[in-house]
Amino acid sequence: MAYPKLGVQSALRDRLKSIGRSANALRARIEQGFRRGPANDDDHDPASAARSAVRAPVSRRAKAPDGLCIYAIGDIHGRRDLLERLVQLIAEDAANLPDGFKPQIIFLGDYIDRGLQSRDVINFFTSGAADAFNPVYLMGNHEEALLRFMREASFGSQWARYGGAETLYSYGLQPPNQRASLNSHDEMQAARNAWTKVWNEFQVKLPPEHLAFFQSLKPYHVAEDYLFVHAGLRPGVELEEQTVRDMLWIREEFLDDAAPFAQMVVHGHTPMDTVHHDERRIGLDTGAFLTGKLTAARLIGTDVAFLST
Repeated sequence: MAYPKLGVQSALRDRLKSIGRSANALRARIEQGFRRGPANDDDHDPASAARSAVRAPVSRRAKAPDGLCIYAIGDIHGRRDLLERLVQLIAEDAANLPDGFKPQIIFLGDYIDRGLQSRDVINFFTSGAADAFNPVYLMGNHEEALLRFMREASFGSQWARYGGAETLYSYGLQPPNQRASLNSHDEMQAARNAWTKVWNEFQVKLPPEHLAFFQSLKPYHVAEDYLFVHAGLRPGVELEEQTVRDMLWIREEFLDDAAPFAQMVVHGHTPMDTVHHDERRIGLDTGAFLTGKLTAARLIGTDVAFLST
């Protein structure tokens, strides 16, 4: 990708160092099977969300729709290189499907942030590169954050701390210095003015087709015995009563409950060392933006398999 030009190089180098520190922390915690503590709705620290995966024997036989082979792809986070590689693997696999079966890709959200190819990922989607797979695009909490920033310049500082800075860099913008002191009214006003400037620039820099893509994203998708969602569902709540916030942000209440839902839930959002597959859910976030491992579930009939970069 083309990196931002003059005026952002120093800030970009500092941000890359920060990303490197987060990468080391997340890798270490994934390797240790880290289970995070109390829920943090702001999702500021990617390392704090890492978990160990489970590949338990699964007796529940969820079924995909007749004549359809579904490929569900986990969190991409600004890694177009991995996205292209995985879509190619899917294309090669789909070429050998049984007669009468059609492939479909369901993307589980979090296409942007943390990775410096965030804009390139959206270019891939809006170019129609995946259209042959009748794609379904779900919203992740990071896409929701971008849309909130489009409405509220003051949200920029919070968004930048958990990955939005990389997205802004990918669109050729430099976020304000997050480490500047804010000890006086003048300093706080200067920070607000700086974010307002970036906000105004982003309104111009974000292509209309990209904004339309973000605004078109769905909160969930149901296909026969499977329900696809970014983060998960609230246990004990009927689907029509679920909130979009839970679908985009929930963690412990969903992950740690034992009761199955009406459908097998396929989700991303919480990074793991490998795929989680048990009686109630399939978790597909394998920390691609740091690990280089982007994963898809392959669902055909009652069979479940996995493809990965």
